[in-house]
Amino acid sequence: MHPLLNPAVKAARRAGTIINRASLDLDLLRIGRKAPNDFVTEVDQAAEAAIIEVLATAYPDHDFLAEETGTAGAGRNGQRKSASEFVWIIDPLDGTTNFIHGFPQYAVSIGLSYRGQITQAVIYDPVRNDLFIASKGKGAMLNDRRIRVAQRDRLDESLIGTGFPFRDFESLETFTVMFKELTQKTAGLRRPGAAALDLAYVACGRLDGFFEMGLMPWDAAAGSLLITEAGGLVGDFKGDSDYLFQENIIGASPRIFGQLVSILSKYKLVDPKKGLALKQQMDSR
Repeated sequence: MHPLLNPAVKAARRAGTIINRASLDLDLLRIGRKAPNDFVTEVDQAAEAAIIEVLATAYPDHDFLAEETGTAGAGRNGQRKSASEFVWIIDPLDGTTNFIHGFPQYAVSIGLSYRGQITQAVIYDPVRNDLFIASKGKGAMLNDRRIRVAQRDRLDESLIGTGFPFRDFESLETFTVMFKELTQKTAGLRRPGAAALDLAYVACGRLDGFFEMGLMPWDAAAGSLLITEAGGLVGDFKGDSDYLFQENIIGASPRIFGQLVSILSKYKLVDPKKGLALKQQMDSR
């Protein structure tokens, strides 16, 4: 395991412990709403704080981009004036809606960006105790076993994951048309509700591909590296590699990636707003 991954794995498991304990008493959770259908709980916040504490202790000069607290510099105290080349991109509980309903499909996602490239990734499923890790150029693993993307070459034999637009309904009509077309051209579509875990499933071959609109960097950072290190491809709906802040993503085995791009690239998408604004905020620090 790459040395940079050791604290990230420790942080993910600590967050997983917080999540698992809370899952035993879901009726006691305090639940807030950031936007329609976009929930936050005290568990998200506690898990994120635990992750940042572990990583900031190990790497006090690194920066953070996290779902609940946004961008932060200089570890925990924010006193360093210059931005770090290392940025930890964190989703402490991807699949919060699933979690608060007791639907066991959610995960902790931690990715490390170095000079704008994702170089380390951890996705931890606390329900199944599945640990996905990847380091750039070193491959991807699931529970100490090397993983590879699936080898199917026909879209009509492939199982594809997706997610419905839930933060911004402006894209829903377009997505509905995409969903109809791909339902007819694949072996099936699945919408489990946790994008980070869906991307990890592409990396280990449980899904042949995945696409979604409206994702933020913390949803996709770690999962995208898992896929590329497992032999797959990741891009936006046009197939371009600048996907992290574009709010739409395709991840798949190479043989399926091109077929998904050929279908999805023809649809007119809403211009990314939140993602690009977040990128500008990071670049201006």
